[in-house]
Order: sequence, then structure tokens, then C-alpha cells
Amino acid sequence: MARAITIFLAEDEAQELHRIRNAATSAQSKVFRTRIILRCAAPDDPTNWQVALEFACDPDTVSKWRRRFAERRLDGLEDLPRSGAPKTFSP
Repeated sequence: MARAITIFLAEDEAQELHRIRNAATSAQSKVFRTRIILRCAAPDDPTNWQVALEFACDPDTVSKWRRRFAERRLDGLEDLPRSGAPKTFSP
């Protein structure tokens, strides 16, 4: 089995992740992703399986967000554009 990417956070990244996690106005999906990244960056360097067990999610979910954060850093926590027409809301 391949070893998960190790996440190292710069001080400013860690501060921003903590701000996102603690902000009452943050989208819950982004907060969840942020919590995953903060846990992956912990000193004990947990596996995707360990993080998935702690957050009651699939290890593939942890792998996806760990990889995207490693590639795109904070921008990797955002949703990717979706195909199709944008959602519309009626008043």
C-alpha cells in the first residue's frame, strides 16, 4: 500500500485553516475539509485510514482532500466547477 502524502503547514496556512474551522460563516463542507487537513498535518502523521475512522468518512475522501491540498494548498479546499447550468432559486 502506498504511503499517504505528508502534509506540512506553513504558519500562515495553519492560521488560515484554524480561522476557517472556527468561523461561524464558513460552509460546513469547507470546515470538514479543513478539519481533515489539520488532522493530516498533525505531528503523529496519521494514515488516511486513521483520519477516516476519526471523522467517520471514507478513506478515499481523506486521500482526495490530502492530495488536493498538497497540490493546490488552500485553493485546493474549494469546490471544483461543476458541469451543467447553475442552480437557480425562486423567490
